[in-house]
Amino acid sequence: QEQLEESGGGSVQTGGSLTLSCAASGMVFEITAMGWWRQAPGKERELVASITSSGALNYADSVRGRFTISRDNPKNMVNLQMTTLRPEDTAVYYCVADPSDGITPTTPQYYGMFYWGKGTLVTVSS
Repeated sequence: QEQLEESGGGSVQTGGSLTLSCAASGMVFEITAMGWWRQAPGKERELVASITSSGALNYADSVRGRFTISRDNPKNMVNLQMTTLRPEDTAVYYCVADPSDGITPTTPQYYGMFYWGKGTLVTVSS
């Protein structure tokens, strides 16, 4: 059974840094695209960053240059380093696995094609 377990969330002040980690199991991690999504209160879920099995990267415009996604295939883990955090980064962050390795569109009607973690809360105070 596919499982994703996030860790590393917490509270920081504006300008601070956090690193989120996600441990994956029950899937062939090496051929799975991995990503981090977030959902802020009252807002739609959004893709923050993703990395395919070949290492192709994708970032939301709002985090590009501040966040870095990376994967460790031997450990079946994906990380999200977040720097220069802003209050608008406050959200529940979800680790997501895409068995299609980046082919499935990242629009709401396809959310069921992905595997989702339970989420970890990141709070950035001003």
